[in-house]
Amino acid sequence: MFERLREDIQSVFHRDPAARNAFEVLTCYPGMHAIWLHRAAHCLWKKDWKWLARLVSNFGRWLTGIEIHPGAKVGRRFFIDHGMGIVIGETAEIGDDVTLYQGVTLGGTTWNKGKRHPTLEDGVVVGAGAKVLGPFTVGAGAKIGSNAVVTKAVPAGATAVGIPGRIIVKSDGEQEARRKAMAEKIGFDAYGVSEDMPDPVARAIGQLLDHLQAVDGRLEDMCGALTKLGSDYCAKELPALHDEDFACVKGEVRSDAATH
Repeated sequence: MFERLREDIQSVFHRDPAARNAFEVLTCYPGMHAIWLHRAAHCLWKKDWKWLARLVSNFGRWLTGIEIHPGAKVGRRFFIDHGMGIVIGETAEIGDDVTLYQGVTLGGTTWNKGKRHPTLEDGVVVGAGAKVLGPFTVGAGAKIGSNAVVTKAVPAGATAVGIPGRIIVKSDGEQEARRKAMAEKIGFDAYGVSEDMPDPVARAIGQLLDHLQAVDGRLEDMCGALTKLGSDYCAKELPALHDEDFACVKGEVRSDAATH
């Protein structure tokens, strides 16, 4: 019991830079209180003392603003940050080292009996306001973006964002390096193709940069061929690109990213 308590407190220090000491965590963190009360309620639930388990669970909801059904299975070092408005359904399963932020719902989409809530594997992080709905699995180390609504399985290590939730596909390192080089060459801020932007926008800009890279390579090959034939056409300098000319474009990209 005390080992689990120590483990819980250490998990707070690892994931919340605002935590100052163990006494503060013990007395001022409603997420911890909700987890401890859930353990008691879950123990009663397994012993088939259903009404008493629900009573303890309801007391925890009243005290912390966090509703965890006593039937839900929760792993070790589970961390609830802030926590107000979190709802975790009866058949939800949560692995080790999982983090939930305020307003998260692990809910169901059917009134049928049986498994109807999600399973979160080890190391999953679910952002504020996200809704994970249905009897599917969110793979180990996956992340759910704030306010996303996820109704399908998320692969391990992936990130799901948006409504409905979609998986962000990350480019391989070599392709990302080529895009960055092209962005710098044409004076476009690399921020514009970062994963901070909405996924469809980032993907579209990435494809444009790939196309520009291909066109640039083709032009260089053509210039090389013309030079071999004795033409000096390609010796002409290309117009210089100045950062100030792209200031308004960068501003629009940043503004669009902020509004999404």
